Amino acid sequence: MSSLFSALFVSLLGIASVRAHGYVQDVVVESTHYTGSLPYQDPYMSPFPERIIRPIPSNGDLQCNGYTDGGIIGSKPTSIFTTVAAGEQVHLNWTAWPDSHVGPIVTYLARAPSDITQWVPGNACFKIDEAGKSADGQWAATDGLYATDLIYTITIPPKLQPGQYIIRHEIIALHGAFAYPGVQIYPSCIQIEVTGTGNALPTSGLVSFPGAYTPETPGIFDVYDNPDSTYPIPGPPV
Repeated sequence: MSSLFSALFVSLLGIASVRAHGYVQDVVVESTHYTGSLPYQDPYMSPFPERIIRPIPSNGDLQCNGYTDGGIIGSKPTSIFTTVAAGEQVHLNWTAWPDSHVGPIVTYLARAPSDITQWVPGNACFKIDEAGKSADGQWAATDGLYATDLIYTITIPPKLQPGQYIIRHEIIALHGAFAYPGVQIYPSCIQIEVTGTGNALPTSGLVSFPGAYTPETPGIFDVYDNPDSTYPIPGPPV
């Protein structure tokens, strides 16, 4: 694995970083395909391509791939979004994923209080989907993705309040999690507008990035101590 495509999680001060290793390269809503952020290609294109996935830098922060060291505080919004009906499926096509990088797949939503193309998220994220390790030892990030040709499908909650949201969809890779700070996190953040007549919006179980995961969070470190035990997926319940 090259230095460009590695990811290093968190310091005890709550500062987190990620790097592009694997990412969502294509999003499908109904029959429409949206090309994801392509870190090897997009930075060299002029004009910069419009994407619904926020840019993935080679080195970034846990908060939706911001790059504080590079002068980008929080995540960098992109100029467009797609419309998704509440209750509709969204299909997320990952790039090739190494079989050594076992771990869970977790998806959050965060509602934008204003124009999502200008908004920097961080707080008030709620989990809508998760998959970890099955009873027979199959991991979502490897076995599960391979079984579906690297496509992971989520469903927007059917009663969700209309509005603009960030989908934060991430793999938490555990292959280096035998010692702090070995866990690696790979988020892709997608700008959407949810339509419908629902009025549900969670007010509890909300988390922030960075801050949602700590060295004490179950499922973040020391997962090799009891390989046959049930795996606790990090973060709040769905």
